[in-house]
Amino acid sequence: MTLQEYVRILRKRGWIIIAAAALAALLAFGVSAFQEQMHRATVNVSTVPARADFGLGSTAKDLLRNFAENLKTPENAQRVIERAQLDMNPYDYLANVQVVPDSSTFTIKIEARNPDPEVAKLMGLTLADEFVEERTQYYAQQDKSDRIEVKLRSRAISTDQIQPKPLLNAVAGGVLGILLGVALVLLLSWMEADLLRPHAAVERTLGL
Repeated sequence: MTLQEYVRILRKRGWIIIAAAALAALLAFGVSAFQEQMHRATVNVSTVPARADFGLGSTAKDLLRNFAENLKTPENAQRVIERAQLDMNPYDYLANVQVVPDSSTFTIKIEARNPDPEVAKLMGLTLADEFVEERTQYYAQQDKSDRIEVKLRSRAISTDQIQPKPLLNAVAGGVLGILLGVALVLLLSWMEADLLRPHAAVERTLGL
């Protein structure tokens, strides 16, 4: 198809694309309006080696992954729930907590999600406190030069709302609607061309 043909198709059926984009955007916005609010709190825990030694530094980086996995056990979640007096079971707690190790900064990032921003903060901070206290007790028995200092970067944490985001969802829905609209327009045009092609062939055969 030539560029002129595409332009003709857009002039003829461009309204389909516009309607599809508008409908998808409105639908996405409407769905977002009924979503439960969800807030996220982020706590950063520092795990810095006691001495600037390559061997100890490498060990600390390797341990970060182990620390992150140990933080996500049901037993650890139960201790956090009891300590913070949270109204949830360990599996619900773990489903709303992410623990991400970052070996480049010797940091463990704990992200907790909850409809209540204060509860999200409590979930993250309590898990961090449990980890810091457990590691501090363990390293207190080790030689000072072999210790890894574990501490919270800051207790002054904020939360951000991650759900719902109606405007963002509406934009995404609009883009998806445009793509679907374009696909529908092209499909209709190709179907129309296939229907007209046999008639044109018949007319050429009959000399009309």
